Amino acid sequence: MDTRVPPVPMGRAMAAEFRRRGDDPDDVQGTVARVLSYIHYALPDPPVSAAARLYALAPHDAVDRISALPDALLRRVVSRLPVKDAARTAALSRRWRPLWRSTPLVLVDAHLLSSSSAAPGAPDDSSKKAREAARGVTHAVSRVMGAHPGPFRCVHLTSSCMEEFQGMLANWLQVLAMKGIQELVLVNRPWPLDLGLPATFFGMATLTRLYLGLWKFPATADLPRGVSFPNLRELGLCSVVMDTQDMDFVLARSPVLETLCIKGNLFRMRIRLASRSLRCAQIIGSSYEEIAVVDTPCLERLIVSGTWRHDGASSGSVKIGNAPALRVFGYLDPAANVLVVGKTAIKSATKVSPSNMVPNVKILALEVRFGVRNDAKMIPNVLRCFPNIERLHIKSGKTDETTGKLNFKFWQESGPIECIRSSIQMIVFHDFHGTRSEVNFLKFFFETTRVLKIVVILFDTGSFSSMDEVRSKVEVLRAAKRPTGCSVLVTPSTEPEECNIWSFKRGSDFSRFDPFTDY
Repeated sequence: MDTRVPPVPMGRAMAAEFRRRGDDPDDVQGTVARVLSYIHYALPDPPVSAAARLYALAPHDAVDRISALPDALLRRVVSRLPVKDAARTAALSRRWRPLWRSTPLVLVDAHLLSSSSAAPGAPDDSSKKAREAARGVTHAVSRVMGAHPGPFRCVHLTSSCMEEFQGMLANWLQVLAMKGIQELVLVNRPWPLDLGLPATFFGMATLTRLYLGLWKFPATADLPRGVSFPNLRELGLCSVVMDTQDMDFVLARSPVLETLCIKGNLFRMRIRLASRSLRCAQIIGSSYEEIAVVDTPCLERLIVSGTWRHDGASSGSVKIGNAPALRVFGYLDPAANVLVVGKTAIKSATKVSPSNMVPNVKILALEVRFGVRNDAKMIPNVLRCFPNIERLHIKSGKTDETTGKLNFKFWQESGPIECIRSSIQMIVFHDFHGTRSEVNFLKFFFETTRVLKIVVILFDTGSFSSMDEVRSKVEVLRAAKRPTGCSVLVTPSTEPEECNIWSFKRGSDFSRFDPFTDY
């Protein structure tokens, strides 16, 4: 599904808001275009493919065997067809006539686009032709919603013209609420980013999965006490303008929420995680003042990646409070994040004690610019805060300027690090550039550990002129002292270069033991 949003100019109100916060709207526009070009990685795939087709007759067989199937099976067949084809099954015969209306609706508005509008190379949303196509989709969506009695199983609205039909959008949300919508993906395209989501949105109490993209979230201060999302288990917010108190409201009114995904938030909000049910929180490619894990007894995964900072802005803090089930944490970036455990901000000179440790984390991921001395100096103390990790991911960040290389002696003088010595069994080094600082860190790791079993080095192909150069760097590491039986695997990095390209599906897939491993 193509959900890419073109870099059309932002509205005046949004530009004024960025200026008020001290940012150049043109600079933000470029960053937004980059962030939004990856929004399709965040949205869940619809349960229906546009390529699905229904054939009633097998080749060389004049007997219609499909129509003889029980109603329950035929409804399952209809539910897997694009909405246009599903509705047309009513014209096949009297047998098929009632099936579409009695099948929970799956509506993907992108499937209503004509082939010429959806084809690669077609004009983008700023063109007259594309806008006309979007208007046509908007009217088609209204007809489908009016024709189907419900319930609505899944609705993806990513190709409709929201700005021009705000009254119609409010009516859609009312219809969705009345007809028992379960899964909703609602993306405002094209801009403005500050288009307000109608307050009728709060009437959809049957939602189990909700993804919003490019909206201004409605204020919650004056909502009735009974407003809630009692069935919501998965929430995704992609480039949604939202105040801290409104985020608090949604979390408090979603008693069974398990997965929270935030992507492309460009305002420095405070994200307070207080939920008795939340299992996974992902904050990707966003700007924030702080992420505070306040009270999350069930939280197993906290994934923070691609932190976006305004020029000159201070780093955002990541505070770990009550999270006794937290097992997976990363990518923590010392250049963009200040780690706070309990009430202690962790710095290179901080004395780490049991009161500022997170003993339950087993998989930790760090992003480090080894060419920036102050960044690399944070590694020893950050690792001391996680004494029981079994798998460590290190992503070597790029930098235009180096501020000093760290030699082997620096790491030796940093003192003992318990997790390296006695708990880390696997280290995955992402984007290995072959620098002396990287090699010295790995040599120190090898010579200190007692339990390391597997080393995976994913080298950055752009940093080496040939495989011979890769081998020469790696041979130094292979020759270093390490535990007996410890294997070293060297392979090219296959991950996207931009850290903002992150699939929410990967992070929240609990069948995947390690969400940071993709090689």
